[in-house]
Amino acid sequence: MFRRIAFRAFTLVIAFFLCNFSAIAAPDGKALFQSNCASCHNPIKDATGPALKNVDKTFPSKDWVYNWVHNSSAVIASGDKFANDIYNKFGKTQMTAFPQLSKDDIDAILKYVDSYEPPAAAAPTPGGETSGQEPESNSWLYTVITLSLLLLAVILWRANVALRRAANEKIGQPNEREIPLYRNKLVIAVVTILCFILAGYWIVNGAINEGRQQNYQPLQPIFYSHKVHVGINQINCLYCHAGAEKSRQAMIPSPNICMNCHKQINEYTGEKDHPLYTAEGKHIDGTAEIHKLYEYAGWDPAKKEYKRDAKGNILARPIEWTKIHNLPDHVYFNHSQHVKVGQVQCQRCHGQIQEMDEVYQFAPLSMGWCINCHRQTQVQFTNNNYYSIFEQYHKELKEGKRTGVTVQDIGGTECQKCHY
Repeated sequence: MFRRIAFRAFTLVIAFFLCNFSAIAAPDGKALFQSNCASCHNPIKDATGPALKNVDKTFPSKDWVYNWVHNSSAVIASGDKFANDIYNKFGKTQMTAFPQLSKDDIDAILKYVDSYEPPAAAAPTPGGETSGQEPESNSWLYTVITLSLLLLAVILWRANVALRRAANEKIGQPNEREIPLYRNKLVIAVVTILCFILAGYWIVNGAINEGRQQNYQPLQPIFYSHKVHVGINQINCLYCHAGAEKSRQAMIPSPNICMNCHKQINEYTGEKDHPLYTAEGKHIDGTAEIHKLYEYAGWDPAKKEYKRDAKGNILARPIEWTKIHNLPDHVYFNHSQHVKVGQVQCQRCHGQIQEMDEVYQFAPLSMGWCINCHRQTQVQFTNNNYYSIFEQYHKELKEGKRTGVTVQDIGGTECQKCHY
């Protein structure tokens, strides 16, 4: 009887897992969107690419969508009018190919963006917390129920064993000697193998990610909101990062660049529409942050002039910003090559910078990530004397045999391109 009860409890656990298997195994559309699409797309507004909410309803067919995501270059090269219209509308920016995404993955992404609703505006509350957050998931409840059922199955199994032994003793039938789990050879072998597998995974994964700092978000000396400056006030990136198109370094602006505006703007007036919070939820006084800038720049907001010492030198000091995006010393990276020739948008590497209050490292900046980009990104090949020696490519472009030239085509995946 107790054996039947234990068997039914075990069956119930298995049935629970099977009932939730589709939810467990189904692709996570939100996670796929954030890791593959968010750098160029927004669900509800155009960015580097078109807004994706309900965009699938405008496409010719589902198969067209799959082909476009897997290799947009091939679809454009085929002469497809719809594809070329999109390509031309968004400044002939080449979409990265995602051959690794399955049809189910693509369907999950489209389902997520179609159901996406913008979050409600965050309202400041005591303690620095904000409202309008997404509702919490009930996945913890399923976890608790599953663990409870597993515990019940173990209890019933042990009860069944104890009763069976008691029954055998009553009728005089000998009991088999029960070997503790920690002395069971099969259990020892399985645990040992699992330990080796997990240790190997952790060691290899740790070695691969050594030195990488994706999602790194250090505390800066001044709370500078890119969302306020770039997103709300529409300040062009090149106004502050003047070297992005002309130099290897994008350049961190000096306090003098900031003071071009903040000589007149001495308080933050956007508290009602866009209150400032740190990633931990702490409220930030925007006006106080502006006055921190004045301390670094040596500016007296009351007299509206710079503070000077006895020799007439301005009492200013540099802002000690903490660098976020770091590459190894043996890697050569040139901003101007990517921004000017490669036509790479800032968001491709830095994420939706115009929506960040505190900047963090969006991309992994790993070698594999860079190589994949070089395989897909087209360079400004025509009207560029630097590439005039590639006669065969120019001929193929004129004959319509290719739509563009990628970084890989001109040697962008060779070791010496970045390591020399």
